[in-house]
Amino acid sequence: MTTLMTRPPSVAVVVFPGTWSERDFVHVASTVLGWNANLVWHTESDLGGADAVVLPGGFAHGDHLRTGAIARFSPVMRAVEAFADAGGPVIGSCNGFQVLTEAGMLPGALARNDHLEFRCDWQWLRVERPQNATAWLGDLADGDRIRLPISHGEGRYVADAETLDALERDGRVALRYADGEGRVGADANPNGSERGIAGIVNERGNVLGLMPHPERAAEPEMGGTDGLRLFRSLERWLQRQPAAAERRL
Repeated sequence: MTTLMTRPPSVAVVVFPGTWSERDFVHVASTVLGWNANLVWHTESDLGGADAVVLPGGFAHGDHLRTGAIARFSPVMRAVEAFADAGGPVIGSCNGFQVLTEAGMLPGALARNDHLEFRCDWQWLRVERPQNATAWLGDLADGDRIRLPISHGEGRYVADAETLDALERDGRVALRYADGEGRVGADANPNGSERGIAGIVNERGNVLGLMPHPERAAEPEMGGTDGLRLFRSLERWLQRQPAAAERRL
């Protein structure tokens, strides 16, 4: 008999030297949502039986060499990769997205913004929900508009034409920069990302990388709550899955 998860989700928030969004994610998970949230230092190799993993924003290892280039070699990343390979949901926001691309868990790379300026602002996004990305986007419909903060100097998504075409063909583009009406174009693109891409998923759909910060849009006092839609999607998706102990059998 399959046992579905009925307890609050448990999320592992990975901490690298130089990250700073981990406390925001923990606050949202534990205080706003009532989940269990644990910080996992980058030298650890055990995710503690987590139901989901977060790679937060910041400047992992000072962004030396390239953003995420050193973090990809941290011992914890082997555990994150194994977790994702087993179907576990992983989200990488901002610097976390950069780490996911450096680790090869997502294609492409994040380069300097085309205007060479650091941008910290609220940004409209158009959802282009991949059919298999229900863990993170299951409560959002294709074409929905959401508004999330951005805060980055190296957020321009780049990839070769073949990779971009494959992402489009396979429906792996999850979010695009847009205006308030949902129109994608150069005027709505804050960093010059190829094809307006703000977030993508892996082939299986359980790993989501995005430059915006959903954890900063989870309380009305912060200016918006659209980020909660991603976390609520995860919560409902987990409630439909076998209990963690059963998944590991």
